[in-house]
Parts: sequence; C-alpha cells; structure tokens
Amino acid sequence: MKKIVSRRRVMAGALLAPAAALAQNSTQKTTAKPWSQEYWAQKGDVKLFMFRKRASAPKTGEKPLPVLLLIHGSSNSSRSSFDLATPGKGEYSVMNVFANLGYDMWTMDHENYGRSSQTQSNSDIASGVKDIQAGMEVIARETGQQRAHLFGESSGGLRAGAYAMAEPHRVDRLVLGAFTYKGDNSPTLAERAKNLDYYRTHNRRLRDRDMIRSIFTRDKPGTTDPAIAEFLADQEMKFGDRVPTGTYLDMTANLPVVDPKRVTAPVLLIRGEYDGIATMSDLTDFFSQLPSGDRQFVVLPGMAHSVVLGLHRQTFWHAMHAFLAMPAAPLG
Repeated sequence: MKKIVSRRRVMAGALLAPAAALAQNSTQKTTAKPWSQEYWAQKGDVKLFMFRKRASAPKTGEKPLPVLLLIHGSSNSSRSSFDLATPGKGEYSVMNVFANLGYDMWTMDHENYGRSSQTQSNSDIASGVKDIQAGMEVIARETGQQRAHLFGESSGGLRAGAYAMAEPHRVDRLVLGAFTYKGDNSPTLAERAKNLDYYRTHNRRLRDRDMIRSIFTRDKPGTTDPAIAEFLADQEMKFGDRVPTGTYLDMTANLPVVDPKRVTAPVLLIRGEYDGIATMSDLTDFFSQLPSGDRQFVVLPGMAHSVVLGLHRQTFWHAMHAFLAMPAAPLG
C-alpha cells in the first residue's frame, strides 16, 4: 500500500510541476510566444468572434491537445479578460499560460460584446448558452474533438454551467470561478438589485473606465494591481462604454439559472477569499448537490472577485491545471 501511495504522489507532483513553475516565475513572460488564430462562429444572423492559442500550430495527424474554452463575464469581452497584455507587470494571459501547459485554448466574444455582432438583444444567460453551442461547432470542426473543458468566471460561470446542463455530452471538465448559485447574502448583488427596474426596461448599461476600476476595488482594495484595471479599460473602451444588461438581470432577478443536480460533469468551484458575489454559504449549497463524486471546491487566499486578474492569479492557474490534469479514476 505504501508503494501505491508513493506512486500516486509522484504522478500528482509531475502533473502540478508545470503550473508551480509558472507561478514561481509570474513576473516573467511564459516560455514562448504561442501560435494564434481568429475564427468566427455563426448563430443565426449573429457573428461571434472566436480566438485560439496553442503552443504551436496544429499539424495533420498529430495527437489532439485537450481543449479549454474560456467564457467571459458581464462587463468585458474575451481577449481583455483572458489574453490581456500587461507590459512590465508580468503574465496575466490565461491563454498564454495554458497554451504553454499543453492546452488548445479558445475563447469567444458573446453577442453584443467585443468584436461580435451588435444587436438589440440584452445578451442574457440563455443567449450565452446558444453562443457557446455555436462556438463548440467551430471547435469540433477545427480540432476534431467533440468535447472540451470549460472555464467561466462570474456570469461566464453561469453561462458555462447552463451550457453544461444543455449539452452534457460536450463538456469534459467544468471550472466555475466567482460563480453564484442563488445569490444568497451577496452584498454586491444586493446593491446591484437597486437598479433592477432599469435592467428590466433597458438592454444596455453604462460600463465606463470607473466601472471597470470598481470591479477590482469593490470587495477588497489591494487584491489587484491598479495598473491592470487601466490596461483592461484601455482595451474595452475601444468597444464603447455600454454593455448588455441581460446577465445583470438574471443575477438579480432570475437566480438560480444553473441546477447543480443537472450538472453531471466533474466540477471545480473556485472562489476568491474576499469575493462579494460568490458567498461561501451559496457555493457550499451548490457544491453539496453536484451529482459527480469528481468535484472540488477551492478558496484562493488574498483574492477577490476576479481570480483571473488578481495579484495571486498564480494560485488560480495552479488549481485549475491540477483539476484539468487529474488522472483518470481506475476502473472497477
């Protein structure tokens, strides 16, 4: 028995080593510049921008890499969320980090965000699920793989979780960051609910530079480098100062939108210690109802709502890579 335990520890150590090494060198760029490519998905008349990164260009006949699709939240588009350039501040691109860890990385702008089509929709969670369905068709066509890992942050977690209910056969492992279930005892959602009548009657809300800054200060100032909010705002202001209200409406009036009993994929819940939306009691309730025995709940110390862009984002990289690289359970 001791030999078996020892081997398991060695295997786990080997899997975690790349993420640990990246965490220790977070002030430097990752090892190489990944290959990248732009794509477009089609959802009816709506065009959805997609972006892909890998350590190197795909080659005919090679073994496919594990696919990881990143789903953005309510206020910012895909590349500013997951592929942000931060000169002089170290690596903040989740796409770079995980491409260099051996993943085939994808992300997309939801309808009315970033470079995707601008319509009259409020781009609620249900609309986001249809976006992911369209995006998964592109991923299947380009990679030959019918399943993918999904990571979503904040309302992106709601989109990812709702998609996992709708198409469970397409989801391998599911990571939900800054997720909310019923929204119980959430100070951020209680404050946001004061504008519920506005969200019901308007499809757009103001998202200016100050609002972007507030994402990183409303829970606990000091958990994010203030310069990161400026880099993010520089990119997002190119798309204007208005974003859809649909996810805000869902999060203040329509929760829950994800039924844990219907999420059959292995799940990792990740929460920042100071997150003002994803409360411990709310997530514990969700976690306890998940049907899969392959599930984890990780709290990241020193982090607030954004686990992607926080000062201690290396702990997020480590936790997600460890979960996605989990050895298969033995048969029998």
